[in-house]
Amino acid sequence: MVKVRGMILLGLMAAAVMMPFSVAKADQVGHASWYALTSQTASGEAMNPTELTAAHRSLPFGTRVLVENLSNGRSVVVRINDRGPFIGGRVIDLSEAAAAHIGMIGSGTAKVRITKTNGGSLEALGKSRARNKWDAGR
Repeated sequence: MVKVRGMILLGLMAAAVMMPFSVAKADQVGHASWYALTSQTASGEAMNPTELTAAHRSLPFGTRVLVENLSNGRSVVVRINDRGPFIGGRVIDLSEAAAAHIGMIGSGTAKVRITKTNGGSLEALGKSRARNKWDAGR
């Protein structure tokens, strides 16, 4: 009995040590929508549809995430400044500019992968891809 408890304790300790690494790298996959209101966001700043911002239910304000449209591979980095979406099955609401960057204005929604950037190479990649796709469309 003591040996089993020791093995369980060892397993729990290993899981606790590994958890921050797996949570930090976790992606979220689901549907995105976009909005272009001219109201105040939950963070207190004015909603600006021309900025690369988004609403997420739980990520802290100021968090930057890479959003990849899984149907076309286009991606953009957005800053979380609002709460939402409030429609079931959706994981993020993008500003109009962010939605345009990943090619989902016409459809209104898209299946996306969201990855926290932590200001590293993913953020640079997302900004580079967004700038290139946006400039090419103008």
